[in-house]
Amino acid sequence: MTGTTPTAWQQRIDTLLHALADARRDAAAAQAREVALLAEAVEIAQAMAQDAGGPTSVADIPMRSLAAQIGAAARVSDRTVQKHMSDAVVLVERFPATFATWAAGDISRGHVRVVVDAGVGIDDNAARAVFEDAALEVARRETPGRLKPAARLLATRLHLVPLQERHTAAATKREVWVRDLDDGMAELIAILPAAIAHGIRDRLDQYARRVIDARDTTDTRPTDARRISEVRADVFADLLLTGHASPDVSNDAIPADEAIIARVQVTVPALTAVGADDTPAELIGKGPIDTATALRLAGTATGWDRVLTHPVTGTVLAIDRYRPSDHLKRTLRVRDEHCRFPGCRIPTYRSDIDHTTAREHDGPTELTNLAHLCRRHHTLKHHSAWRVRQTPDGILHWTSPTGRHYPEHPARTLVFTTEQAGADIQTGAVSESATASDPPPS
Repeated sequence: MTGTTPTAWQQRIDTLLHALADARRDAAAAQAREVALLAEAVEIAQAMAQDAGGPTSVADIPMRSLAAQIGAAARVSDRTVQKHMSDAVVLVERFPATFATWAAGDISRGHVRVVVDAGVGIDDNAARAVFEDAALEVARRETPGRLKPAARLLATRLHLVPLQERHTAAATKREVWVRDLDDGMAELIAILPAAIAHGIRDRLDQYARRVIDARDTTDTRPTDARRISEVRADVFADLLLTGHASPDVSNDAIPADEAIIARVQVTVPALTAVGADDTPAELIGKGPIDTATALRLAGTATGWDRVLTHPVTGTVLAIDRYRPSDHLKRTLRVRDEHCRFPGCRIPTYRSDIDHTTAREHDGPTELTNLAHLCRRHHTLKHHSAWRVRQTPDGILHWTSPTGRHYPEHPARTLVFTTEQAGADIQTGAVSESATASDPPPS
């Protein structure tokens, strides 16, 4: 299509996007139909078992037999089919709104998996329905990755067993094991509290990026062509075996006397911090964590930000600190949590602060005209037909080159209160929490 005008290109792209959207809706409907049939298969197998009677030792034979028939027809393991049958019943019976929304093509299989995984532990039917409706509101406008921490936090608020009690029990299952792989390799797997696990990963990332940056700007080791994932694994082994990043791994990029510590960010409701409430704390971008861990992390942080949020929408209203420094940057970090392009989850410390309305167009340097964008989407904003405007509540309204509108909500507004989850909060009052974090390196 040499010589095609920009308008013609956009028309072709618009047609393509419509076709892709239709294909995705059709695929979602077909996947949901398959789940409905698997749930129906369970009903048939259970009815067959009831009619047959007989000893309890063979009561599940009809289920096994039907799973084997389905597996043979679909060329899938019957064990896999039987698990899918069980999962189908959970979805259809316990999460009917999620199933209906999926069948209508409004969400994907990934969204369904997040909602079910987060809400399956809520035994009370009414509470689970509240959770489901709230989670689906987020799912209709966000990616599964962004839905996950919001859904987990909301589920925690509605769970009948306090998070601290569940965390204490789960922590007794801490474990490390090795699984052998092919070609002389193995997996080292650990189950740890979330804050520790993400802190370890962050520390490995810091080391690995320092190694890559130093290698790319010096000729010290020109033959080092390792990808960052390989460097991360090498640093991991080095730290565990020697207690520090050795010259073989660090390439002398990290001075021995320069400590690199893990970075995690936690938000603790003020009333929880003083023991007057049990609203869960949150590991930013990941989900709820137990209060004891959150308070311990907050107690060792170099500084606290006091965050005032709207109790219903979660919008950040204000932030202050006793010794304010880079006040606006801290406010933005708390509000945004990650790149603000639709679907992106690159954290703020790896993103640029961008003027929504550019400075050369008289855009002010203030909260309602600033947002974090990763380098990829920062470049896209300035060198493509994508357009964005920001409203006072921090929502970025993105418009694609073909005119489609994508509202991008701040991360804090994805998690909102319900009557069941926050009955003790008066509408219109201001919620207060403290976010503790070490500032990222400049």
